[in-house]
Amino acid sequence: MSIADANTTFETAASPRKSLSGEVIAFLIAVVLLALWGLSIFTFGIPGLYIPAVAAVPVVYLLLLVITRG
Repeated sequence: MSIADANTTFETAASPRKSLSGEVIAFLIAVVLLALWGLSIFTFGIPGLYIPAVAAVPVVYLLLLVITRG
């Protein structure tokens, strides 16, 4: 067996990297946003609790409109 044969065997034996599904990415984004919101509450107290929620109202409203339009 030559060095070239060993290299080709090694390259074909390596498993391809798995890509993350959309559900996993959405879950990770949700976890990161909740962690940032928790950090905001820890840092700023009560305003850190309600200001991000108030800022999210237009986004959620538009999301609901998009969902209902189909």
